[in-house]
Amino acid sequence: MTVILIGGTSHAGKSSLAARIAGKRGWTQQSTDMLARHPGRPWPEPRPEIAEFYSQLSPDTAHWLLLAHHENMRPMIGRVIGDARSRGRNLVLEGSALRPEYMADWATETVHCLFLHAEPDHIAERIYANSRYHEQAGSQRALIDAFITRSLIDNNAGLESARKHGIRVVSVTTDVAATELLAGLAP
Repeated sequence: MTVILIGGTSHAGKSSLAARIAGKRGWTQQSTDMLARHPGRPWPEPRPEIAEFYSQLSPDTAHWLLLAHHENMRPMIGRVIGDARSRGRNLVLEGSALRPEYMADWATETVHCLFLHAEPDHIAERIYANSRYHEQAGSQRALIDAFITRSLIDNNAGLESARKHGIRVVSVTTDVAATELLAGLAP
């Protein structure tokens, strides 16, 4: 049984890497977004509370609230990992709620952890494309800009935490991550 945890900020490529690994191995793939989502992306049509969140909070406060949400999710994620282990089920679990400081507690010989890190321009470009930023009105762009700023703060905080806690950091600008990871796993 193997569990692979893939953390990283929004739009770092977690879902893509998880799908590649799970597909190649025939394993189950799951996202922490399915457990709970906070507060969501401010596109295509943001709900009023999401618009309020991104328009009225400072980037640091928005990030702090994201961290509080992830802390609240920690027990649920622990149960998902424990369930996979107790059932002997191979699992690729990805999500921004997989913070490096949490992964350090879950890492074992059968629970492998990585943190995806991307350069700021890479994250911004992916968000611009996904949100169709250049087609949005000015007020919508402001919400997306706030989301980008929060995501970049999270990207840097995650990198610092991964280094501090000894979690493997993979740059998403190279395609070596999945190849190296797959090569290191038992067939």
